[in-house]
Amino acid sequence: MAEKILISACLLGERVRWDGRAADPGAARIARWRDEGRLVPICPEVAGGLPVPRPPAELRGGDGRGVWAGSAQVVARGGADVTRAFRDGALAALDLARRHAIRVAILKERSPSCAGTQIYDGTFTGVRIDGVGVTAALLRASGLYVFSEEALDAAAACLAALEA
Repeated sequence: MAEKILISACLLGERVRWDGRAADPGAARIARWRDEGRLVPICPEVAGGLPVPRPPAELRGGDGRGVWAGSAQVVARGGADVTRAFRDGALAALDLARRHAIRVAILKERSPSCAGTQIYDGTFTGVRIDGVGVTAALLRASGLYVFSEEALDAAAACLAALEA
């Protein structure tokens, strides 16, 4: 049976990013998975109650793991604490994954929700640091394999191993 894939909605061309744009990578592999009916889209930020468009947000005091540990927060440009919305969205993503028996997620890199390896440093100056987003941290802690749109080959290999 073909594995379902949880995917950031912005990667499918949905206009849900903070600036109201999409982030469609145009990858043939994603198009094939879509045609096969494998993809289950979500935007954790929208699922958590944030509007489109919305002010950009970055993690402060750590990354997504720190949010779950209570030592970091998600702050919008201008200073509003939006941590609760990010946590709620991550929980919605996990619930969706569980309802569809999903074991693999492909999420948007550098997003404060979805980043798998790299986030912005919380200063709104474009500086990138190693870290994971709030949703990626929760999904990984819950046993899902999380990949970015920049690691589709690794995601495909993981899917093949799970289906073997």
